[in-house]
Amino acid sequence: MPLGLKGRRKGKSKESSTLVDGEAPLARGWRGEDEGGGLGALSSPAAAAAAASSRQSPLRLVFHTQLAHGSPTGRVEGFGSVRELYAKIAAAFHIAPAEIMFCTLNTHKIDMDKLLGVQIGLEDFIFAHIKGIKKEVQVFKSEDSLGLTITDNGNGCAFIKRIKAGSLIDQIKVICVGDHIESINGKSIIGCRHYEVAKILKDLEKGQTFTLKLIEPMKSFDMIEPRAKGGTFVEGKISRGRETLRLRNKGPATVEEMPSDVEEKAIKKVDDLLEMYMGIRDLELAGTMVEAGKGKKNPDEFAVALDEALGDFAFPDEFVFDVWGAIGDAMQGRF
Repeated sequence: MPLGLKGRRKGKSKESSTLVDGEAPLARGWRGEDEGGGLGALSSPAAAAAAASSRQSPLRLVFHTQLAHGSPTGRVEGFGSVRELYAKIAAAFHIAPAEIMFCTLNTHKIDMDKLLGVQIGLEDFIFAHIKGIKKEVQVFKSEDSLGLTITDNGNGCAFIKRIKAGSLIDQIKVICVGDHIESINGKSIIGCRHYEVAKILKDLEKGQTFTLKLIEPMKSFDMIEPRAKGGTFVEGKISRGRETLRLRNKGPATVEEMPSDVEEKAIKKVDDLLEMYMGIRDLELAGTMVEAGKGKKNPDEFAVALDEALGDFAFPDEFVFDVWGAIGDAMQGRF
């Protein structure tokens, strides 16, 4: 469908997670798919060699996880989407999946540059940040822009990813990066996607006071160290170069190469455009848009591909043109 259109169409494993208090993480090997199919479990190096020789697929991986504020180590496996991963982590720690606000990779800190998206490095350690203190804030909208960037965890929880320095929200110190937005003016937004929440905030009338109900992540303990210094992380793991596990909402997870340097630049630029136009940051969404642009010869072809992949967003034409230009600039090495 060419640019200018208005009516864009909108289109398990049975094994339980294991909680292992004080256990040294297992060496990360491979074994082939069992008869039940799906993502399989990690095994010993000997089993890895056997699996490699048989060349069976898909592969099963096991990842280690902790609650970011402090917990024993858990193991999760057999997931193919972010939603399934959250369910596995919740089962490991006997909590509800809705209690998990977001996950970071290789650090227990609230680091928005380390957020878990749809790609997990094969040696990444997952830290789950769960809901902590609730708070209610009255905000007078004295400016059109609040200075907030919103993202979500892919499982119904939208939260603040960035607060612009010097902005209206930056002056309200009780509102913090990482806070889950539970409701706006008494209306629950649990289950809303980040772009929906960003639009609600943008559409609030200037000169009026509105109410935010927020939940901050449970705070970390100082004794938990980042992965680089942690003594319990396994040494000498089997290296798979730049491969990652890519999670998908539909279809099985797959092991893929990390994006090239050129693709990473394009994704970063598209992510910047998402924040400029929509008030959100979403590397997964940006990556999907860059992928949709591969092999397209002109913006009309790109618009059709974008509509097929992401029709629910109904992106404005100006935004589509800018994204097409950003992808082209990256591929041509212009930035």
